[in-house]
Amino acid sequence: MTEIGPEEEAGVFRALADPTRRQILEDLRSGELTAGEIAAKFPISGPSISRHLGVLKAAGLVRERRAANRIFYSLVKERLALCVGRFLSAICPEQVIVRQRRPRTTKNRGT
Repeated sequence: MTEIGPEEEAGVFRALADPTRRQILEDLRSGELTAGEIAAKFPISGPSISRHLGVLKAAGLVRERRAANRIFYSLVKERLALCVGRFLSAICPEQVIVRQRRPRTTKNRGT
């Protein structure tokens, strides 16, 4: 992955500022989706989804692959990790990582 300049990094964070775009990235986490599949998950118009995808693509957070008359979108995890990781390293130099944890469940082992 090439080095990302301050303006490009700012574009990534502008793209991440919108909750719809963040949800699109979450939806793409498990694999590529068509624009129609993405749009079906939201109560907004297809053109609005296309604009959101355009912002994400311009920020380098998604890439598109054309197959026949369909466009598939996928997450560019490396770029997202690089930008967010670099920001967190600057803010939290002690490298504190916070993860969401599920409550432990106890299993009844017949006792």
